Amino acid sequence: MVQRRAVRARVHKFDATGEISAGPDSLAGEEPLEIQLNGEQFSVTMRTPGNDVELIAGYLLSEAVITSMDDIEEIDFSAGLAPDGSRNYNVAKVRLRPGIWSAEAAPARSVYTSSSCGICGTAAIDAVTKTSAYPLIPASFPVDLDEEFRFPQLLSAARIGELPDRLRTQQEVFDKTGGVHAAALFAVGDDPAAEPELLIGREDVGRHNAVDKVIGWAMANRGLPLNRTVLQVSARASFELVQKSAMAGIPMMSAVSAPSALAVDHGKSLGVSVIGFNRRGRFNVYSYPERIA
Repeated sequence: MVQRRAVRARVHKFDATGEISAGPDSLAGEEPLEIQLNGEQFSVTMRTPGNDVELIAGYLLSEAVITSMDDIEEIDFSAGLAPDGSRNYNVAKVRLRPGIWSAEAAPARSVYTSSSCGICGTAAIDAVTKTSAYPLIPASFPVDLDEEFRFPQLLSAARIGELPDRLRTQQEVFDKTGGVHAAALFAVGDDPAAEPELLIGREDVGRHNAVDKVIGWAMANRGLPLNRTVLQVSARASFELVQKSAMAGIPMMSAVSAPSALAVDHGKSLGVSVIGFNRRGRFNVYSYPERIA
């Protein structure tokens, strides 16, 4: 499956002088992954092949289907076959623990979710916002940015400014193709000035998939909630990425690009510190800046 993350292609290159050259190039892999839950089709998402168990776990958490890896009894990829009969791992039959999920009780999902959108497969607007099993703030908590020091400091400004460069070291497929997003999870200790530990980095054509893979890895290897971690992403800070952070109990998310207005509002309501434009040691903080030393 590794070779399907970056696919070789032959291209013709043109420049302003009219010179043309032909040669090899690498393109980011993008293939469908059909997820079935207890025999029922749940969703088809476009993703870069690889780390699919992590992707499925993180995705099901973000959809409020599961709350831990213990809710998954089996993931079977044997039904995914290529035209030549070889296994392509593009169909995942997921068997959940009894009582976790039913097709009748769950919000409807359309069949297709593109690699550019993590929530556009949701059939009803009421189903877009999920309730986290690991809330960062109590339901009765007053959302008022003028009130200071409600949360402990997690990380210094200098350390947060280093996160994009540390994420960049995990972008092997991007180096080959220039066509994938990335996410990395960092563990923080008691000293905000100490260098956070890089736990895992993942890449995918879908920014939401990269985050799902990171969270899925953490579910299997550390457990939830991830309340002493920071998530760094290579893309903009979108609504669905803030929500995925909250679903896993991640208190701080940093992006190299801009946040949307809905992402900031969602961060305020869910207790996520949303950071944008984190580049060259400078960044903007849009919610709960008191977490930054």
